[in-house]
Amino acid sequence: MNASSEISQGNQAEQRAPAPTDAKKTIGVTTAAVEAMRTNLAKRGTPDAAIRIGIRGGGCSGFSYVIEFDDDAPRKGDLVLEFPEEGKSTVRVYCDKKSILYLGGSVLDWEKTLMFQGFKFKNPKEASRCGCGHSFTVG
Repeated sequence: MNASSEISQGNQAEQRAPAPTDAKKTIGVTTAAVEAMRTNLAKRGTPDAAIRIGIRGGGCSGFSYVIEFDDDAPRKGDLVLEFPEEGKSTVRVYCDKKSILYLGGSVLDWEKTLMFQGFKFKNPKEASRCGCGHSFTVG
């Protein structure tokens, strides 16, 4: 791991994220989510690309979470998280500065159950979530 990263133990999963002075300006990413990102980037054939996370207006509840591949360098003002692992490709996560206002303090996790497999945000700013789980309102 690089010098700007720390590991903190959560109740459910290990969270890895930079050590900022204000936790509301960053996003935690669980080890399971990092591994899922690494797997998806490798399947795509672009292990050196990044994952861009953010929000967009829309959906049933007002905002929708966005998780997509990004083949470009980070944009000016992006939060950049890096998760290196010896012998494996480094996973990079970008989040634009507008989205961090709504996602700051969140944790991105990967869940795999009998009924669901995918990324899930645990967002303390989320006031309610629609039934599909892809859109939310802030409180």
